[in-house]
Amino acid sequence: MYILLFISAAIGYLLGSLPFGYLVAKAKGVNIFEVGSRNPGATNVRRVLGRGPGNYVFFLDALKGFMAAGWPLLVLPEILFSRHGTDPDGKIILEVYRPISYTTVLAASILGLIAALLGHSYSCFTKFRGGKGVATTSGGFLVLMPVPLLISAAAWVVSFYSFRYVSLASILAAVALPVAAFLLGQPPLLTGLAVVIGVFVIFRHRANIGRLLNGTENKFVKKPEPPQPPSLA
Repeated sequence: MYILLFISAAIGYLLGSLPFGYLVAKAKGVNIFEVGSRNPGATNVRRVLGRGPGNYVFFLDALKGFMAAGWPLLVLPEILFSRHGTDPDGKIILEVYRPISYTTVLAASILGLIAALLGHSYSCFTKFRGGKGVATTSGGFLVLMPVPLLISAAAWVVSFYSFRYVSLASILAAVALPVAAFLLGQPPLLTGLAVVIGVFVIFRHRANIGRLLNGTENKFVKKPEPPQPPSLA
């Protein structure tokens, strides 16, 4: 069991550490750690490079969480462990096979998501710098708790389009997720995970919280369209 949990954590961390925001921006000739908020997350990529690259990074970052949480649920139930015993007389060694328990599979999936979130936030490929984990968390919870995730996503959308602050929307979504999980009667292990990750996401936004309180946080606004030359027709 412990070996499986270690493998899940290692795979999750390596998946989470893949710095897609940095790589996408680098392909465009931009060092994302030197522009905008200097954050390699999808929001900063979108702010600097536009909607297309930003959405692409969000998808890839979400995919990291989806894979880290999803592969144990897909693969581990098919694995069989062996144990040895003896017959009633104590003479013959028997080999008995039993499937991995659901609790172990779920624990591996949860640990994989937590490790992916840590890898995304503190990537070993970018000197332990990284994003704030909203997209990666969303991908993982799409596997583990799709309905609470949809409620959390709705909270994000309403908050963002009401106030135009990505950080505030992310914080409120991080609060809505465990609340929705609790109200919908999710297993305590998953509800506890939602609480832990929600607190982590809010912690990663602590600088944004300070700017929100000071009134200095940047709103996400569309760039004005460049003026069109007058028609000569």
